[in-house]
Amino acid sequence: MVGGGWAGLAAAVRAAQAGALVTLFEMAPALGGRARGVEIEGLALDNGQHILIGAYARTLALMRTVGADPERLLARSPLMLRYPDGRGLALPAGPAALAFVRGVAAARGWTLRDKASLLRAAAGWVAAGFHCPPGWTVQRLCQGLAPSVRTLLIDPLCVAALNTPAQEASAQVLLRVLRDALFGGRGAADLLLPRGSLALLLPQPAQHWLQAAGAELRLSSRVRAIEPGGAGPGRWQVDGAPFDAVVLACPASEAARLAEPLAPAWAARARGLPYEPIVTVYLRCPGARLPVPMTALADGPQAPAQFAFDHGRLGATPGVFAFVVSGARRWVDAGLDATAQAVLQQAQAAFPAGTWPAAPTLLRTLAERRATFRCVPGLDRPPAEIAPGLAAAGDYVTGPYPSTLEGAVRAGERAAELSACSGSFRDAKWR
Repeated sequence: MVGGGWAGLAAAVRAAQAGALVTLFEMAPALGGRARGVEIEGLALDNGQHILIGAYARTLALMRTVGADPERLLARSPLMLRYPDGRGLALPAGPAALAFVRGVAAARGWTLRDKASLLRAAAGWVAAGFHCPPGWTVQRLCQGLAPSVRTLLIDPLCVAALNTPAQEASAQVLLRVLRDALFGGRGAADLLLPRGSLALLLPQPAQHWLQAAGAELRLSSRVRAIEPGGAGPGRWQVDGAPFDAVVLACPASEAARLAEPLAPAWAARARGLPYEPIVTVYLRCPGARLPVPMTALADGPQAPAQFAFDHGRLGATPGVFAFVVSGARRWVDAGLDATAQAVLQQAQAAFPAGTWPAAPTLLRTLAERRATFRCVPGLDRPPAEIAPGLAAAGDYVTGPYPSTLEGAVRAGERAAELSACSGSFRDAKWR
């Protein structure tokens, strides 16, 4: 396995379960990739705040496999997109489709006509099997919705799920997310918010599990080249060492570098993907407490963040707050200092008087400049299979999902299966 992010860990675990001898190389000193833990002033935080939902079936199953208990590590609640002034949507408990109807009926800040427009649109999406013309954007899909519904629900939901603004985002991908959430069974639409560092959800327990399974983990090690090694066992040479199968679970740009001599057309597609950054601004304010663990925010020209997370309410560090700026190209261009100052002003202006006992202070600003691919209509994503015994694993490969943890895990498991089908799986040497 080349890469130890969530896709690489999923592939490694799946291969080890089937009896393969796994070697995992990761260029960073720790596992986790773009969803990893970081230490900031002695606090166990993350390189960016992440959200999971109940429909992430493969991610939750992988956590359980490696000994991480989702019920203990994730705070589960029905989907809520509530703003500081109380407006927004909050789904009750129960079957997701019925909960959605009940939640819309009880939504705050919408008129009866607004609610009816959303229910009509949703009924149309269901009747169409959650399919639409492939060239449609989310804005085009939702043009019949009331402006308040688009502003308070669709826009933040789209940027949270796809990290792409609604006017550019793929309607078909968003519909797939909605289908899985609303018709994925009881709890599929639930929010699952990490109670602590992402490292505890998968990277650390997967590392221990793989080591116990006999896998070799080589951290702080970048693969230089992959070459054909001939037919049969050891048909791939990884920096001169023979392996029977290889999974490229590294970022798309790194996978393109390694695949270029072997599959230049595949490498060109991987290298050509457009990306969108995410910025997470950590603030500190001892004694402060937000009304709910995750609050939706109205973004704008001077207000970067779409969501605020209260780590104290999640059971982590009280007085620490994460403000997330998705679809952050404009703010990254403006500079991280300017982004942080704008978030500080937004935090104080967005919440009612008395929320902050004192002015919040900046803890750290983190930017993932290539956080996710821009999920636009007609995006040409490369396939998982590169050559027999050589597969790519990452949330960017061809598939129905946006760039999410669930997409990464599914891609990792799929890559392991593809490589398994190309030759002997049990007792094979994997890289």
